[in-house]
Amino acid sequence: MFRARVYVTLKASVLDPQGSAVERALHALGYEEVRGVRIGKAIDVTLEAPDEKSARERVEAMCRELLANPVMETFEIEAVEAEG
Repeated sequence: MFRARVYVTLKASVLDPQGSAVERALHALGYEEVRGVRIGKAIDVTLEAPDEKSARERVEAMCRELLANPVMETFEIEAVEAEG
């Protein structure tokens, strides 16, 4: 059993209105040093695979097919670790 953590974020060329709203709110709270906020999501996937390489390949396929929209988003697989 393996667990992978995937980060999905908007491409740099895509506007992030949610990130802009958070940045404005942080400024309103006195955090004037903040120069940018981008909002993304973290996805934890637990899967069965014979080895780490196979698990990573399967998670990459999941990202390309469903977890990330390749037109607007990029993804990064932070870790694939054996569980249990």
